[in-house]
Amino acid sequence: MRIVYHACVTDTEISRVSGFKMEDDMLAIRRGITLLAVFGMVSVASAGVYGQQQLGTSHDGRHPASRDAQMVSSHDYTKNQVEFYLTDEEKSYSRPGLSVEIVDVEIPSDRYPVVELRFVDDMGMPLDREGIITPGEIGMSFVIAWYDGDLRPYTAYTTRVQTSPITGDSEEQASSDSGGSWQDVEIGHAFYTFGTQLPSGYDASKTHTVYVYATRETEDILGKNYYSDPTMDFRPDGGAITERWASILTQTCNNCHDPLALHGGRRRAVQGCAMCHNPQSVDPDTGNTVDLKVMAHKIHFGASLPSVQAGIPYQIIGFRQSVHDYSDVVHPQDVRNCWNCHSPDAEQGSNWFAFPTRAACGSCHDDIDWETGANHAGGPATNDDFCGNCHQPQGSREFDISVIGAHTIPTKSTQLPGLNMEIVDVTGAEPGGTPTVSFTLTNDDGSVVEDIAGLRTLTLRAAGPVGPTIDHTIDISEDARDAVLTDGVFTDTFAEPIPGDATGSWGFSADVRRSTTIDDGSSAGLDVTEGAFNPIFYAAVTDDEPMPRREVVSMDKCNVCHDTLSLHGGQRFNVTECVMCHRPNNSDINRRPVEEGPPESVDMRWLIHRIHTGAGLTNDFTVYGFGGTPHNYNKVVYPGDLRNCVSCHESGTYSVPLPEGTQSVPTLRDWYTPMLPGAASCLACHSSVDAAAHAYVNTAPFGESCGSCHGDDRTFSVDQVHAR
Repeated sequence: MRIVYHACVTDTEISRVSGFKMEDDMLAIRRGITLLAVFGMVSVASAGVYGQQQLGTSHDGRHPASRDAQMVSSHDYTKNQVEFYLTDEEKSYSRPGLSVEIVDVEIPSDRYPVVELRFVDDMGMPLDREGIITPGEIGMSFVIAWYDGDLRPYTAYTTRVQTSPITGDSEEQASSDSGGSWQDVEIGHAFYTFGTQLPSGYDASKTHTVYVYATRETEDILGKNYYSDPTMDFRPDGGAITERWASILTQTCNNCHDPLALHGGRRRAVQGCAMCHNPQSVDPDTGNTVDLKVMAHKIHFGASLPSVQAGIPYQIIGFRQSVHDYSDVVHPQDVRNCWNCHSPDAEQGSNWFAFPTRAACGSCHDDIDWETGANHAGGPATNDDFCGNCHQPQGSREFDISVIGAHTIPTKSTQLPGLNMEIVDVTGAEPGGTPTVSFTLTNDDGSVVEDIAGLRTLTLRAAGPVGPTIDHTIDISEDARDAVLTDGVFTDTFAEPIPGDATGSWGFSADVRRSTTIDDGSSAGLDVTEGAFNPIFYAAVTDDEPMPRREVVSMDKCNVCHDTLSLHGGQRFNVTECVMCHRPNNSDINRRPVEEGPPESVDMRWLIHRIHTGAGLTNDFTVYGFGGTPHNYNKVVYPGDLRNCVSCHESGTYSVPLPEGTQSVPTLRDWYTPMLPGAASCLACHSSVDAAAHAYVNTAPFGESCGSCHGDDRTFSVDQVHAR
């Protein structure tokens, strides 16, 4: 007799063990362990159906759920995963993870495809598809399609007809298979036979693809489900595959989307997206195609679409008539950066410029009428055969009508000389002193930019005090376009002194930009603003040695989504400079109309968290900028998972309590003010009145007690409550 699950825990053990995201979920796991220990005969009875190997015994004869702690713990989880906080017993019971492998696909003579599958947990141990022997039933859906290597779309065999209750129109759509049957060989190993029969005339020499999207239902014990969506390319005639869809890499999408998880989180492989989102699929409610090359472009272009700017919303009506309006989407970088999605690392990453089509090009340029030729210099185009005659992959110059040339980003033009600035030294940085800054300003070729008077901006900034635990409180600035050049080095002395009571260290930075006219094919040329990455220099005012500010976020991480984060007219590129102005005591009071008061805080931690939370906020977030321009962020939808703090933060910089010396933030437009630094960081995202009340009652004038519960290694540590 074999009892499969034999762990048992006491109430005392339950009360002393902590570390899971939600206490009730942890108790659910432990309840399950206890029940399975008590009623282990359920598993014994199952043995009569599956046999020993079918129960998922390992090669050494032990059941995977009762393997020793070393084996159970051998899979590494990070602190931003809920599994990290499970005990070995909890891992043994819950068996985290799901990986589905398509072993083989056959199309027998009856033309009902048969797929062989294996499915395992994170330890590589087999899982019960029905969720009886191992926790969590595994549901799987199947798509099969063939690939046209000439025209490069998929055509699905698994389809449905969708009728709009709005228009009464019916359209064919690619869908998943239904009516199929299962044959379970052993635990973790099964065959699925499609309910969809391939047509008698299907071309067995074409590349076919099977896509499986699977869900393991573990929400009730882990607070999350597991997903796996493998694909397999094959030729039914057994021939070698010479053509396959390989235009975009899923990991490229995941740079921003973290991860790309659509249709309830079940579909995460971009190749699978292309199999259903193909030219045969149309939304009958709006008449819009959901072909991937059209829909994805239009979604990312969003608010910039000519049709949207003309007042026509871009919408797709989906499951249960849910309306998906993409008219407010603002791509976080220049949409002409096609390489950002069409990675050159993809096998067919060059398709976007090598094979221009009306569908792909007209998705962004959606004011073109291909029938009449309106808004198309080449006139009418009834097919794609001649697109490449004018739109070659790449021409001889930037901004020409080649595909790459037409997508030249002006600020990345090779015609720009490049602008580089470095602060070499600062002298006179003392209480009441007027500091002198020495700096270099060069082009990419190393030549000195001598005409600094002609620059659009050359501003030096000093802010302080600063240190590893100290936020800036004041800044002064200096127009340095009259700096003196000597032997390749400029010097400029501030007109405004450092305050007489200044202490500690101060940071110095610079903003510089110029306008350069480049050849864009027009007679007048194109004026482009180029800026230099903002240099930072720290000087000791009263400190023995300069003390730099702590690094909280990484510019490289910002630029994963933003490509080149460039703010305030293209002159601010460095987040370390951002915090000089976006400090706790600063607001938009000088730019906000009096009638729109009180002012909004522009503190960095408050501003950035709020912007990225956007549509998830419970209250309005509008900041007034240059010229009194309102910037409303209430419709921002962050493409990733907001719980993944390390997508922006450096490791360990978001722990509480925050370093002693960080300042309170006046938040006159929020639930209460001022907020101590920990509360300001958390409530910037967690904007509900309940969250505000929680923070308020755990705050005193002399400090916060956040670390008591949310500190590292505490029951509700920041890492743990954000774990995914």
